[in-house]
Amino acid sequence: MAIHKLSVRKVATAGLGKYEDGYGLRLVVSKSGAKKWVLRFTLHAKRREMGLGSYPSVGLADARTSALKCRRLVAKGVDPIEVRRMEAKRIPVFTSCAAHYIRGHRHGWQNTKHARQWVSTLKTYARPVIGKKTVNAITTEDILQILSPMWATKTETAKRVQGRIENIMDFAAAHQYRDPLNPARWRGHLDKLLPRPSRVKQVAHHPAMPYSEVPAFFDELSRNGSVSALALKFLILTATRTVEVLHAEWREIDLPAGVWTVPASRMKARREHRVPLSDSAREVLETLPHIEGCPYVFPGSRNGRPLSNMALLQLMRGMGYGVNSSRGDYVPHGFRSTFRDWSGEVSTFPREVAEMALAHVIENKVEAAYRRGDLFAKRRKMMQAWADYLERLRSTEKVVEALTLSGRS
Repeated sequence: MAIHKLSVRKVATAGLGKYEDGYGLRLVVSKSGAKKWVLRFTLHAKRREMGLGSYPSVGLADARTSALKCRRLVAKGVDPIEVRRMEAKRIPVFTSCAAHYIRGHRHGWQNTKHARQWVSTLKTYARPVIGKKTVNAITTEDILQILSPMWATKTETAKRVQGRIENIMDFAAAHQYRDPLNPARWRGHLDKLLPRPSRVKQVAHHPAMPYSEVPAFFDELSRNGSVSALALKFLILTATRTVEVLHAEWREIDLPAGVWTVPASRMKARREHRVPLSDSAREVLETLPHIEGCPYVFPGSRNGRPLSNMALLQLMRGMGYGVNSSRGDYVPHGFRSTFRDWSGEVSTFPREVAEMALAHVIENKVEAAYRRGDLFAKRRKMMQAWADYLERLRSTEKVVEALTLSGRS
């Protein structure tokens, strides 16, 4: 039997009818002009037909390759139609694949909130479009259907959804559920179809209190003896993140040396960070009791657990701060920006010392390669200067009180 009778041109220009390529492979063209590949074969003395896809999605070369694989199965007495049916059952839908990915990776994520965000964003944006699709059937058009409506209005969320779908699709490819070409890949694929996030994203910074107002706020905070207030004071004094402070453990603190070592597992950059403790920061720690059975510096109401993630935000709301409040919409994380503004506009410390104090990743790879130390000695002086700035109202009160007592005597 002749084989490879068709040519690429013949396939492209074929009109209504049936066209044999040989060994059972046939191109069928309908009245509407739609073209599909069909393979005819005989198995156990029965004539069978199976579709191999539509043209032009499946070209001549791909059709021949698929037909060859099927003929080899037939030669072994295996029904290729049944094999394809079993493979279809084996390939998971996107929702199932996402669940397997999250279960396998959630222990490597920083906190449970991150895992919840994965589930929430995929449920909201991805599931309605591709949730019930097998992962091998998901296309670039599907991904664009998810991302395009929110790319300009919810850019940060859209980019996270894109990254999460990309990871799940790579996971599917690694398990051989689909081909390695990832329809959600950004670099070299979606970046050619969507504008860069930096060009459309409206950057929303955490509302930060002006540094000129912080000493008065700090003084007000010092009059509150709650654990939440002490934790917020410690956060401001150390210019660290909320999760780093709330989950601080006593074993990380070297009080005599004045050093707090935050482990890499709790740092955003996944790198250990040494924090120099000012006199005021040490004073906060010395105020706190060591509770037996609780390793945390700032214990919460639940036995053996730290303060909740909302504790500092709720404290500030109780003081009159927050969205649409009269005193300002400031939040705890904003104090890192406040510190950065103070260091750049008031202090004389170099920029790199402040960046190192904030544990920011060095974007310049050349500079990062040559930066070996953590500027700890310089950072200690900076953090003490920052604490002195915060405590200036209390220091003034102490001086006035001392002078008053001296006058009485």
